[in-house]
Amino acid sequence: MAGRRRGRGVRAAGLGLAVLAPFAFAGCGGPESADAVPDGVRHLLDRRAAAVLDRDERAYRATGGPFTAFDNVRELPLRSWSYRLKDFDRDGARATATAELRYRVAGYDRAPLTVDRALALRQRDGRWYVSSERPARKAAEQLWDQGRVESVRGTHSLVLGVGRERADLRRYARLADDAVPDVSAAWPRPWAGRVVVLVPRSLDGMADLLGAPASGYQGIAAVTTGEAGGSGTAPADRIIINPDAYGVLGDLGKQVVLTHEATHVATRADTSRATPLWLSEGFADWVGYRGTGRDPEQAAPELRRAVVDGSLPAALPDDADFGFSGDASRLSRAYEGSWLACRMIAEQWGERKLVEFYAAVGAHDERAGAVAEELRDVLDIGPEDFTARWRDYLRRELG
Repeated sequence: MAGRRRGRGVRAAGLGLAVLAPFAFAGCGGPESADAVPDGVRHLLDRRAAAVLDRDERAYRATGGPFTAFDNVRELPLRSWSYRLKDFDRDGARATATAELRYRVAGYDRAPLTVDRALALRQRDGRWYVSSERPARKAAEQLWDQGRVESVRGTHSLVLGVGRERADLRRYARLADDAVPDVSAAWPRPWAGRVVVLVPRSLDGMADLLGAPASGYQGIAAVTTGEAGGSGTAPADRIIINPDAYGVLGDLGKQVVLTHEATHVATRADTSRATPLWLSEGFADWVGYRGTGRDPEQAAPELRRAVVDGSLPAALPDDADFGFSGDASRLSRAYEGSWLACRMIAEQWGERKLVEFYAAVGAHDERAGAVAEELRDVLDIGPEDFTARWRDYLRRELG
């Protein structure tokens, strides 16, 4: 199941804290069957893909434009790049097509990432050429659609950015390189041990990569996309940065955010539809804060205010409490309460039990009963008693 994990926001936990790209071609003749597609069109796409993969600008130009697209992907480390024609609509010497683009980032993707591309084609002197290539309707925008991609390799990371200084990308790589071993220390189960970080120009660029309105991600410093319950053969997760929100964080906040997101990458294979957001987000925050020395009064100001005011939450946060575009205070309390639930498990049952509990819940196929069953099996406590102990923990830590 493809999806994205909730991102780390600038307001949460005291830090101050795939796309609808409309594009369609109109044709007069209607879609043609696969057998009716000229061989020259298939050959054109094969040559275009080979030119990208071989970094052969002359060969790419021979397939048509736009020529800036070749420059935009020049620094993208690619292992594969291919097109599979899906739809073809011809009107004389012009045509429109939808092609499935499959590409792999070398050293990171175990399988191709697949996106649909809309192409305008023209025929001249018996040969077909590309006039334009864009994201297809309802397809994700890719980073190179936003400009020339710059890349920086870290020890455990690959950082890809558009409109960013290389020195800025190197700072992201250092933070990601610090995050990976911290995550591995807290999450001893197998994972890739490396991350891909995308840094667009702005919040709008982040939203375009995610296919959602920018208003829904204001104040969200980063999100992670990928395949929930990872099969081990899926493309690498992408940590997508909101530079507007991330930039206002202090050094600690920036590190916590990247460690939080790297935790989502590490736990992907053990995260499923059965995993509630309070557990996945709370665990990621627990790893992010682990070893930082931040205490609950510092890291959970919104929840502390609620507890002091006599508004102790009656239950663990629901998934709906993590809505990006809702009440910012509610979102912060959801993160803070989730972090403290996982912190409590680590303190009172041990870190190993917390990891075991997380993985056991994610091993279920469905949400119903998963948490209750594993609370009993792994922690030897019922849901009601666990909630009561968590509420007592909040009073003690925040009251």
